[in-house]
Amino acid sequence: MMSMTCHTLDARAVMDFVACGCSSNALLDRYSVRNYSKANPKGSCRGYGARRNRIRCGVSSMTTAETPIPKKADNALLNGAPEGLPQVLNLKKESRKPVSLTNLFEIVADDLLTLNQNLQSIVGAENPVLMSAAEQIFGAGGKRMRPALVFLVSRATAELVGLKELTKEHRRLAEIIEMIHTASLIHDDVLDESDMRRGKETVHQMFGTRVAVLAGDFMFAQSSWYLANLENIQVIKLISQVIKDFASGEIKQASSLFDCDVELEEYLLKSYYKTASLIAASTKGAAIFSGVDNYVMEKMYDYGKNLGLSFQVVDDILDFTQSAEQLGKPAGTDLAKGNLTAPVIFALKKEPKLRDIIESEFSETGSLDEAIALVKACGGIEQAQELAKEKAHLAIQNLECLPKTAFRLALEDMVMFNLQRID
Repeated sequence: MMSMTCHTLDARAVMDFVACGCSSNALLDRYSVRNYSKANPKGSCRGYGARRNRIRCGVSSMTTAETPIPKKADNALLNGAPEGLPQVLNLKKESRKPVSLTNLFEIVADDLLTLNQNLQSIVGAENPVLMSAAEQIFGAGGKRMRPALVFLVSRATAELVGLKELTKEHRRLAEIIEMIHTASLIHDDVLDESDMRRGKETVHQMFGTRVAVLAGDFMFAQSSWYLANLENIQVIKLISQVIKDFASGEIKQASSLFDCDVELEEYLLKSYYKTASLIAASTKGAAIFSGVDNYVMEKMYDYGKNLGLSFQVVDDILDFTQSAEQLGKPAGTDLAKGNLTAPVIFALKKEPKLRDIIESEFSETGSLDEAIALVKACGGIEQAQELAKEKAHLAIQNLECLPKTAFRLALEDMVMFNLQRID
Protein backbone atom coordinates (compact mmCIF):
# COMPACT_ATOMS: atom_id res chain seq x y z
CA MET A 1 0.00 0.00 0.00
CA MET A 2 1.29 3.45 -0.86
CA SER A 3 1.38 6.05 1.86
CA MET A 4 0.69 9.62 0.84
CA THR A 5 3.59 11.79 1.83
CA CYS A 6 3.26 14.82 -0.42
CA HIS A 7 1.05 17.88 -0.13
CA THR A 8 -0.68 16.83 -3.34
CA LEU A 9 -2.66 14.26 -1.41
CA ASP A 10 -3.30 16.14 1.80
CA ALA A 11 -6.63 16.89 3.45
CA ARG A 12 -7.69 19.12 0.57
CA ALA A 13 -7.39 16.22 -1.79
CA VAL A 14 -9.18 13.81 0.51
CA MET A 15 -12.07 16.20 0.94
CA ASP A 16 -12.63 16.77 -2.77
CA PHE A 17 -12.03 13.19 -3.89
CA VAL A 18 -15.20 12.34 -1.98
CA ALA A 19 -18.40 12.70 -3.98
CA CYS A 20 -20.01 15.49 -2.02
CA GLY A 21 -23.65 15.62 -1.18
CA CYS A 22 -24.35 19.13 -2.41
CA SER A 23 -26.93 19.66 -5.13
CA SER A 24 -26.99 23.38 -5.76
CA ASN A 25 -28.44 23.71 -9.25
CA ALA A 26 -28.60 27.45 -8.66
CA LEU A 27 -24.96 27.59 -9.66
CA LEU A 28 -25.87 26.67 -13.21
CA ASP A 29 -27.16 30.10 -14.10
CA ARG A 30 -23.86 31.62 -13.08
CA TYR A 31 -21.74 29.17 -15.00
CA SER A 32 -23.46 29.00 -18.38
CA VAL A 33 -21.43 29.74 -21.48
CA ARG A 34 -21.00 33.46 -21.84
CA ASN A 35 -19.76 35.92 -24.43
CA TYR A 36 -16.19 36.82 -23.51
CA SER A 37 -16.69 40.37 -24.70
CA LYS A 38 -19.15 40.90 -21.85
CA ALA A 39 -16.58 40.03 -19.20
CA ASN A 40 -16.00 42.63 -16.54
CA PRO A 41 -12.27 43.41 -16.64
CA LYS A 42 -12.45 44.99 -13.24
CA GLY A 43 -13.29 41.65 -11.64
CA SER A 44 -15.61 40.83 -8.82
CA CYS A 45 -13.33 39.71 -6.01
CA ARG A 46 -13.26 41.93 -2.98
CA GLY A 47 -9.55 42.11 -2.75
CA TYR A 48 -6.84 39.66 -3.50
CA GLY A 49 -7.38 36.36 -1.73
CA ALA A 50 -10.62 37.59 -0.17
CA ARG A 51 -12.30 35.16 2.24
CA ARG A 52 -15.87 35.66 1.13
CA ASN A 53 -18.83 33.55 2.10
CA ARG A 54 -18.79 30.72 -0.42
CA ILE A 55 -21.18 27.92 -1.27
CA ARG A 56 -19.73 24.85 0.36
CA CYS A 57 -20.15 21.17 -0.35
CA GLY A 58 -21.90 18.89 2.07
CA VAL A 59 -18.68 17.03 2.81
CA SER A 60 -16.27 18.13 5.48
CA SER A 61 -12.76 16.91 6.14
CA MET A 62 -11.86 15.31 9.44
CA THR A 63 -8.40 16.85 9.18
CA THR A 64 -6.94 20.22 8.33
CA ALA A 65 -4.38 20.97 5.65
CA GLU A 66 -1.69 20.86 8.33
CA THR A 67 -2.75 17.51 9.77
CA PRO A 68 -0.88 14.46 8.45
CA ILE A 69 -3.08 11.95 6.64
CA PRO A 70 -3.02 8.43 8.09
CA LYS A 71 -1.38 5.76 5.95
CA LYS A 72 -4.75 4.12 5.39
CA ALA A 73 -6.01 7.21 3.57
CA ASP A 74 -5.39 5.57 0.19
CA ASN A 75 -8.18 3.09 0.93
CA ALA A 76 -10.54 5.45 2.68
CA LEU A 77 -11.03 8.38 0.33
CA LEU A 78 -14.67 7.56 -0.34
CA ASN A 79 -15.76 5.69 2.76
CA GLY A 80 -19.30 6.65 3.55
CA ALA A 81 -19.92 8.29 0.18
CA PRO A 82 -23.54 8.26 -0.92
CA GLU A 83 -24.48 5.52 -3.36
CA GLY A 84 -26.41 7.87 -5.65
CA LEU A 85 -24.48 10.90 -6.81
CA PRO A 86 -26.65 14.01 -7.09
CA GLN A 87 -27.06 15.57 -10.50
CA VAL A 88 -25.30 18.90 -10.24
CA LEU A 89 -24.70 19.99 -13.80
CA ASN A 90 -27.25 19.00 -16.44
CA LEU A 91 -26.37 20.36 -19.85
CA LYS A 92 -29.63 19.18 -21.41
CA LYS A 93 -31.60 21.49 -19.11
CA GLU A 94 -29.46 24.42 -20.16
CA SER A 95 -30.05 26.53 -23.24
CA ARG A 96 -26.44 26.97 -24.18
CA LYS A 97 -24.14 27.24 -27.15
CA PRO A 98 -21.61 24.44 -27.62
CA VAL A 99 -18.15 25.29 -26.32
CA SER A 100 -15.25 24.67 -28.67
CA LEU A 101 -11.57 24.51 -27.79
CA THR A 102 -10.86 26.92 -30.64
CA ASN A 103 -13.01 29.58 -28.98
CA LEU A 104 -11.76 28.72 -25.52
CA PHE A 105 -8.12 29.09 -26.47
CA GLU A 106 -8.54 32.12 -28.74
CA ILE A 107 -7.55 34.54 -25.99
CA VAL A 108 -4.26 32.66 -25.45
CA ALA A 109 -3.71 31.74 -29.12
CA ASP A 110 -0.52 33.81 -29.38
CA ASP A 111 0.83 32.17 -26.23
CA LEU A 112 0.16 28.71 -27.68
CA LEU A 113 1.78 29.61 -31.00
CA THR A 114 4.94 30.66 -29.21
CA LEU A 115 4.80 27.45 -27.16
CA ASN A 116 4.70 25.27 -30.29
CA GLN A 117 7.68 27.06 -31.79
CA ASN A 118 9.66 26.74 -28.58
CA LEU A 119 8.86 23.04 -28.16
CA GLN A 120 10.28 22.22 -31.57
CA SER A 121 13.40 24.22 -30.79
CA ILE A 122 13.85 22.70 -27.33
CA VAL A 123 13.53 19.07 -28.38
CA GLY A 124 14.91 19.22 -31.92
CA ALA A 125 18.04 21.18 -31.07
CA GLU A 126 19.21 18.44 -28.70
CA ASN A 127 18.38 15.37 -30.73
CA PRO A 128 16.88 15.54 -34.24
CA VAL A 129 16.31 11.76 -34.32
CA LEU A 130 14.16 11.84 -31.21
CA MET A 131 12.40 14.92 -32.53
CA SER A 132 11.06 12.80 -35.40
CA ALA A 133 9.40 10.56 -32.84
CA ALA A 134 8.17 13.49 -30.75
CA GLU A 135 6.68 15.21 -33.79
CA GLN A 136 4.47 12.17 -34.31
CA ILE A 137 2.66 12.83 -31.07
CA PHE A 138 3.01 16.64 -31.03
CA GLY A 139 1.32 16.66 -34.42
CA ALA A 140 -1.28 13.97 -33.72
CA GLY A 141 -4.14 16.33 -33.01
CA GLY A 142 -3.17 17.19 -29.45
CA LYS A 143 -5.36 19.87 -27.88
CA ARG A 144 -2.57 21.55 -25.86
CA MET A 145 -5.08 21.70 -23.04
CA ARG A 146 -2.52 21.67 -20.23
CA PRO A 147 -0.33 24.53 -21.46
CA ALA A 148 -3.50 26.45 -22.36
CA LEU A 149 -4.62 26.07 -18.74
CA VAL A 150 -1.22 27.35 -17.62
CA PHE A 151 -1.67 30.47 -19.76
CA LEU A 152 -5.31 31.02 -18.73
CA VAL A 153 -4.57 30.68 -14.99
CA SER A 154 -1.40 32.75 -15.38
CA ARG A 155 -3.31 35.63 -16.93
CA ALA A 156 -6.32 35.28 -14.59
CA THR A 157 -4.17 35.36 -11.46
CA ALA A 158 -1.78 38.01 -12.82
CA GLU A 159 -4.69 40.44 -12.89
CA LEU A 160 -5.14 39.99 -9.16
CA VAL A 161 -1.71 41.46 -8.47
CA GLY A 162 -1.51 43.96 -11.32
CA LEU A 163 0.94 41.94 -13.42
CA LYS A 164 0.65 43.30 -16.97
CA GLU A 165 2.41 40.53 -18.90
CA LEU A 166 3.36 36.91 -18.42
CA THR A 167 6.82 36.20 -17.09
CA LYS A 168 9.36 33.94 -18.79
CA GLU A 169 8.73 31.51 -15.92
CA HIS A 170 5.04 31.26 -16.88
CA ARG A 171 6.01 30.39 -20.45
CA ARG A 172 8.69 27.93 -19.46
CA LEU A 173 6.25 26.20 -17.11
CA ALA A 174 3.81 25.67 -20.00
CA GLU A 175 6.58 24.11 -22.08
CA ILE A 176 7.67 21.85 -19.24
CA ILE A 177 4.10 20.69 -18.64
CA GLU A 178 3.56 19.80 -22.31
CA MET A 179 6.87 17.91 -22.49
CA ILE A 180 5.97 15.89 -19.40
CA HIS A 181 2.52 15.13 -20.78
CA THR A 182 3.94 14.07 -24.15
CA ALA A 183 6.55 11.85 -22.50
CA SER A 184 3.87 10.17 -20.41
CA LEU A 185 1.73 9.46 -23.50
CA ILE A 186 4.66 7.88 -25.34
CA HIS A 187 5.41 5.63 -22.36
CA ASP A 188 1.71 4.83 -21.82
CA ASP A 189 1.41 3.60 -25.40
CA VAL A 190 4.42 1.34 -24.92
CA LEU A 191 3.04 -0.12 -21.68
CA ASP A 192 -0.45 -0.55 -23.12
CA GLU A 193 0.89 -1.86 -26.44
CA SER A 194 -1.36 0.64 -28.18
CA ASP A 195 -1.01 0.91 -31.96
CA MET A 196 -3.16 4.01 -32.39
CA ARG A 197 -3.53 7.36 -30.64
CA ARG A 198 -5.91 10.06 -31.90
CA GLY A 199 -6.34 8.06 -35.08
CA LYS A 200 -2.63 7.90 -35.91
CA GLU A 201 0.07 5.32 -35.38
CA THR A 202 1.82 5.58 -32.05
CA VAL A 203 5.52 6.39 -31.72
CA HIS A 204 6.51 2.85 -30.79
CA GLN A 205 4.50 1.46 -33.68
CA MET A 206 6.38 3.68 -36.16
CA PHE A 207 9.84 3.78 -34.67
CA GLY A 208 9.97 0.73 -32.40
CA THR A 209 9.82 0.32 -28.64
CA ARG A 210 13.46 1.27 -28.07
CA VAL A 211 13.16 4.67 -29.75
CA ALA A 212 9.79 5.31 -28.08
CA VAL A 213 11.15 4.63 -24.59
CA LEU A 214 14.22 6.78 -25.28
CA ALA A 215 12.05 9.59 -26.66
CA GLY A 216 9.90 9.55 -23.54
CA ASP A 217 12.94 9.39 -21.26
CA PHE A 218 14.58 12.25 -23.13
CA MET A 219 11.57 14.51 -22.72
CA PHE A 220 11.24 13.67 -19.03
CA ALA A 221 14.94 14.48 -18.58
CA GLN A 222 14.75 17.66 -20.65
CA SER A 223 11.71 18.89 -18.75
CA SER A 224 13.47 18.16 -15.44
CA TRP A 225 16.47 20.21 -16.55
CA TYR A 226 14.33 23.20 -17.44
CA LEU A 227 12.37 22.75 -14.23
CA ALA A 228 15.56 22.92 -12.15
CA ASN A 229 16.58 26.09 -13.98
CA LEU A 230 13.38 27.82 -12.91
CA GLU A 231 15.05 27.96 -9.47
CA ASN A 232 11.74 27.97 -7.62
CA ILE A 233 11.82 25.23 -5.02
CA GLN A 234 8.03 25.25 -4.54
CA VAL A 235 7.40 24.61 -8.24
CA ILE A 236 10.27 22.12 -8.48
CA LYS A 237 8.73 20.03 -5.69
CA LEU A 238 5.27 20.36 -7.19
CA ILE A 239 6.21 19.17 -10.69
CA SER A 240 8.69 16.54 -9.50
CA GLN A 241 5.89 14.91 -7.54
CA VAL A 242 3.87 14.64 -10.76
CA ILE A 243 6.51 12.43 -12.39
CA LYS A 244 6.46 10.19 -9.32
CA ASP A 245 2.66 10.13 -9.46
CA PHE A 246 2.75 8.87 -13.05
CA ALA A 247 4.74 5.84 -11.96
CA SER A 248 2.48 5.27 -8.95
CA GLY A 249 -0.57 5.37 -11.20
CA GLU A 250 0.87 2.80 -13.59
CA ILE A 251 1.79 0.51 -10.72
CA LYS A 252 -1.70 0.80 -9.21
CA GLN A 253 -3.29 0.06 -12.56
CA ALA A 254 -1.05 -2.92 -13.30
CA SER A 255 -1.69 -4.42 -9.87
CA SER A 256 -5.48 -4.28 -10.16
CA LEU A 257 -6.19 -5.62 -13.67
CA PHE A 258 -9.36 -7.75 -13.84
CA ASP A 259 -9.88 -7.14 -10.10
CA CYS A 260 -13.65 -6.90 -9.66
CA ASP A 261 -13.24 -5.87 -6.02
CA VAL A 262 -11.56 -2.58 -6.90
CA GLU A 263 -13.31 0.29 -5.13
CA LEU A 264 -14.25 3.67 -6.50
CA GLU A 265 -11.79 5.35 -4.12
CA GLU A 266 -8.93 3.34 -5.66
CA TYR A 267 -10.06 4.29 -9.15
CA LEU A 268 -10.13 7.99 -8.21
CA LEU A 269 -6.69 7.78 -6.63
CA LYS A 270 -5.29 6.12 -9.75
CA SER A 271 -7.01 8.76 -11.90
CA TYR A 272 -5.42 11.45 -9.77
CA TYR A 273 -1.98 9.94 -10.25
CA LYS A 274 -2.34 9.41 -13.99
CA THR A 275 -4.25 12.53 -15.03
CA ALA A 276 -5.29 15.06 -12.39
CA SER A 277 -1.91 15.43 -10.70
CA LEU A 278 -0.31 17.07 -13.76
CA ILE A 279 -3.28 19.37 -14.38
CA ALA A 280 -3.36 20.45 -10.72
CA ALA A 281 0.37 21.14 -10.80
CA SER A 282 -0.08 23.14 -14.01
CA THR A 283 -2.71 25.44 -12.57
CA LYS A 284 -1.06 25.89 -9.18
CA GLY A 285 2.37 26.45 -10.73
CA ALA A 286 0.94 29.21 -12.90
CA ALA A 287 -0.54 30.90 -9.83
CA ILE A 288 2.77 30.63 -7.97
CA PHE A 289 4.60 32.50 -10.73
CA SER A 290 1.92 35.20 -10.69
CA GLY A 291 2.80 35.87 -7.05
CA VAL A 292 -0.70 35.47 -5.59
CA ASP A 293 -1.30 34.42 -1.99
CA ASN A 294 -1.50 30.84 -0.74
CA TYR A 295 -5.29 30.82 -0.66
CA VAL A 296 -5.56 31.52 -4.38
CA MET A 297 -2.72 29.08 -5.14
CA GLU A 298 -4.56 26.27 -3.38
CA LYS A 299 -7.84 27.11 -5.10
CA MET A 300 -6.07 26.90 -8.47
CA TYR A 301 -4.62 23.55 -7.42
CA ASP A 302 -8.09 22.29 -6.46
CA TYR A 303 -9.52 23.56 -9.75
CA GLY A 304 -6.94 21.62 -11.73
CA LYS A 305 -7.41 18.49 -9.65
CA ASN A 306 -11.21 18.45 -9.95
CA LEU A 307 -11.11 19.31 -13.65
CA GLY A 308 -8.56 16.52 -14.18
CA LEU A 309 -10.68 13.95 -12.37
CA SER A 310 -13.76 15.00 -14.34
CA PHE A 311 -11.81 14.72 -17.60
CA GLN A 312 -10.62 11.22 -16.74
CA VAL A 313 -14.12 10.02 -15.84
CA VAL A 314 -15.46 11.46 -19.11
CA ASP A 315 -12.69 9.75 -21.08
CA ASP A 316 -13.60 6.46 -19.41
CA ILE A 317 -17.27 6.94 -20.29
CA LEU A 318 -16.40 7.64 -23.93
CA ASP A 319 -14.53 4.35 -24.08
CA PHE A 320 -17.99 2.74 -23.86
CA THR A 321 -20.13 5.20 -25.79
CA GLN A 322 -18.06 6.26 -28.80
CA SER A 323 -17.09 4.33 -31.91
CA ALA A 324 -13.56 3.23 -32.73
CA GLU A 325 -13.44 5.97 -35.39
CA GLN A 326 -14.35 8.65 -32.86
CA LEU A 327 -11.96 7.34 -30.22
CA GLY A 328 -9.04 6.75 -32.56
CA LYS A 329 -8.69 3.30 -30.94
CA PRO A 330 -10.94 0.25 -30.49
CA ALA A 331 -13.97 0.85 -28.24
CA GLY A 332 -13.85 -0.91 -24.89
CA THR A 333 -10.04 -1.03 -24.93
CA ASP A 334 -9.62 -0.42 -21.20
CA LEU A 335 -12.11 -3.10 -20.24
CA ALA A 336 -10.57 -5.60 -22.66
CA LYS A 337 -7.21 -5.13 -20.94
CA GLY A 338 -8.71 -5.53 -17.48
CA ASN A 339 -8.55 -1.86 -16.51
CA LEU A 340 -11.83 -1.36 -14.65
CA THR A 341 -13.02 2.24 -14.78
CA ALA A 342 -15.93 4.12 -13.19
CA PRO A 343 -18.73 2.77 -15.44
CA VAL A 344 -17.64 -0.81 -14.75
CA ILE A 345 -17.17 -0.27 -11.02
CA PHE A 346 -20.70 1.11 -10.72
CA ALA A 347 -22.16 -1.67 -12.89
CA LEU A 348 -20.48 -4.40 -10.86
CA LYS A 349 -22.54 -3.34 -7.84
CA LYS A 350 -25.73 -4.29 -9.69
CA GLU A 351 -24.85 -7.09 -12.08
CA PRO A 352 -23.17 -10.27 -10.70
CA LYS A 353 -22.89 -11.78 -14.16
CA LEU A 354 -20.51 -9.01 -15.15
CA ARG A 355 -18.04 -10.19 -12.51
CA ASP A 356 -17.99 -13.69 -13.97
CA ILE A 357 -17.28 -12.41 -17.47
CA ILE A 358 -14.49 -10.08 -16.36
CA GLU A 359 -12.82 -12.63 -14.10
CA SER A 360 -12.74 -15.06 -17.03
CA GLU A 361 -10.69 -12.37 -18.83
CA PHE A 362 -13.10 -12.53 -21.78
CA SER A 363 -12.07 -16.04 -22.69
CA GLU A 364 -15.29 -16.76 -24.60
CA THR A 365 -16.09 -15.32 -28.00
CA GLY A 366 -18.37 -12.29 -27.73
CA SER A 367 -17.89 -11.95 -23.97
CA LEU A 368 -16.37 -8.47 -24.24
CA ASP A 369 -19.37 -7.19 -26.20
CA GLU A 370 -21.67 -8.80 -23.63
CA ALA A 371 -19.81 -7.08 -20.79
CA ILE A 372 -20.08 -3.70 -22.50
CA ALA A 373 -23.80 -4.23 -22.99
CA LEU A 374 -24.24 -5.10 -19.31
CA VAL A 375 -22.39 -1.96 -18.21
CA LYS A 376 -24.75 0.13 -20.32
CA ALA A 377 -27.90 -1.77 -19.32
CA CYS A 378 -27.50 -1.48 -15.55
CA GLY A 379 -26.74 2.23 -15.30
CA GLY A 380 -22.96 2.24 -15.08
CA ILE A 381 -22.69 4.98 -17.68
CA GLU A 382 -25.28 7.22 -16.01
CA GLN A 383 -23.66 6.93 -12.58
CA ALA A 384 -20.26 7.73 -14.04
CA GLN A 385 -21.78 10.79 -15.71
CA GLU A 386 -22.98 12.03 -12.34
CA LEU A 387 -19.50 11.54 -10.90
CA ALA A 388 -17.99 13.59 -13.74
CA LYS A 389 -20.55 16.35 -13.11
CA GLU A 390 -19.82 16.29 -9.40
CA LYS A 391 -16.13 16.95 -9.98
CA ALA A 392 -17.01 19.62 -12.55
CA HIS A 393 -19.22 21.35 -9.98
CA LEU A 394 -16.33 21.46 -7.51
CA ALA A 395 -13.98 22.83 -10.19
CA ILE A 396 -16.41 25.68 -10.93
CA GLN A 397 -16.58 26.56 -7.24
CA ASN A 398 -12.79 26.68 -7.02
CA LEU A 399 -12.73 29.62 -9.45
CA GLU A 400 -14.79 31.95 -7.26
CA CYS A 401 -11.67 33.67 -5.92
CA LEU A 402 -10.81 35.03 -9.38
CA PRO A 403 -12.07 38.26 -10.94
CA LYS A 404 -14.69 37.75 -13.65
CA THR A 405 -12.49 38.39 -16.65
CA ALA A 406 -12.39 36.62 -20.00
CA PHE A 407 -9.71 34.33 -18.59
CA ARG A 408 -11.88 33.12 -15.71
CA LEU A 409 -14.80 32.61 -18.08
CA ALA A 410 -12.59 30.50 -20.31
CA LEU A 411 -11.58 28.38 -17.31
CA GLU A 412 -15.25 27.88 -16.43
CA ASP A 413 -16.09 27.01 -20.02
CA MET A 414 -13.27 24.47 -20.06
CA VAL A 415 -15.24 22.59 -17.41
CA MET A 416 -18.41 22.79 -19.49
CA PHE A 417 -16.58 21.75 -22.67
CA ASN A 418 -15.51 18.57 -20.91
CA LEU A 419 -19.09 17.74 -19.90
CA GLN A 420 -20.36 18.44 -23.40
CA ARG A 421 -18.38 15.42 -24.56
CA ILE A 422 -20.92 13.18 -22.78
CA ASP A 423 -24.02 15.29 -23.41
